[in-house]
Amino acid sequence: MSYDYSKVIIALDTPEEEKALNIVKLLKHKVSIFKVGLELFCSQGPEIVKKINDLGCKVFLDLKFHDIPNTVAGAAKAALSTQAFMFNVHASGGREMMRKVRETVDAASVSEKPIVLAVTVLTSLDERDLKDINISKSPLEQVKTLALLTKQAGLDGVVASPKEITAIREAVGQDFIIVTPGVRPSWAQAGDQKRIMTPQEALEAGASYIVVGRPVTAAPDPVEALDKLFDGAWHQQEGDIV
Repeated sequence: MSYDYSKVIIALDTPEEEKALNIVKLLKHKVSIFKVGLELFCSQGPEIVKKINDLGCKVFLDLKFHDIPNTVAGAAKAALSTQAFMFNVHASGGREMMRKVRETVDAASVSEKPIVLAVTVLTSLDERDLKDINISKSPLEQVKTLALLTKQAGLDGVVASPKEITAIREAVGQDFIIVTPGVRPSWAQAGDQKRIMTPQEALEAGASYIVVGRPVTAAPDPVEALDKLFDGAWHQQEGDIV
């Protein structure tokens, strides 16, 4: 079975510009979207997005905005200026916050509107973690609730664990973008992710995009690791960082 690498997003989980850009240069022959998260953005600023764009690639700006509606709308306007391909907010910021972001993006004079996503429940959280913050719903039920709220607010899709893909599709339909972190090849360790699937499982379940980081970027040979992303029979040597 062949896989569409246009659905793969590589996470640049490093504070170092040179390391991040080297990964982009190594992998851009197969992957065109790279995730810039808090660590890299706080270290290098908006300029890192431009540099990745200049290499002919796209950026998922993963900053998870969560604040009062006007503040997040201002952050969305700033995100638009980076020409990111997609960016996200926290769905738990509420309906009005997400609507303000939608209005800001729709009103912007930009050549290409970015995909705007809402984060549902972080893949590092499980039922016990939710209870700690007084949420009695299971992760699955909480994700469904926030996915519906996101669609009602007019955003393009959600970020959610691959374990919830089927339930999200049933709740909000097929024309909704689902970006799934918590994706680990069968030969990689789970790390701090709790609700995970393999890349093959996530795509077959209906993910629009899958996010993969350390199993590829921390491998001794990132190109080889990317080429083996969907290969359950391949194993890294003992002691490799995954």
